[in-house]
Amino acid sequence: MGEASVSLEPGILVDREAFAKARAELGAGFQRILGYFREDGIKSVSAIEAAMRAKNAAGLIIPAHTLKGEARQFGAAPLADLAERIETMGRDCVETRDTPEDVLEDVVALRPLFTQTLALLEREAGPAPVRRSAAGFGRRTSPANIIG
Repeated sequence: MGEASVSLEPGILVDREAFAKARAELGAGFQRILGYFREDGIKSVSAIEAAMRAKNAAGLIIPAHTLKGEARQFGAAPLADLAERIETMGRDCVETRDTPEDVLEDVVALRPLFTQTLALLEREAGPAPVRRSAAGFGRRTSPANIIG
């Protein structure tokens, strides 16, 4: 495993450089955007599984596309690549008017990969920064700083 990657055995889940770049670009909004990734990802994975159960190839496309884009934003290439495969196979099945049985193995692998990736991203992100007020430990509070 190279220095440029955060790893969780057995493979690389998140590219450290891409993760650091996303964190720098998103700045103060990073934790909020990671929260959206969590919420959207849970919904996308559930929608993909439901579409697979219903043998609805068209139902795979949008949630897989959403998950792919959001995973790439955080440098989670394996998750993005798996979502892209599901999206592409869904599109192919729609074009050929076929059912998506061939994508079943990828759909089954999606939830565990999403869960591992999300756990790693959240661990690497650390806790949300705590804002300190101007009047903290060791500082005097003037009457102008007291709201009553």
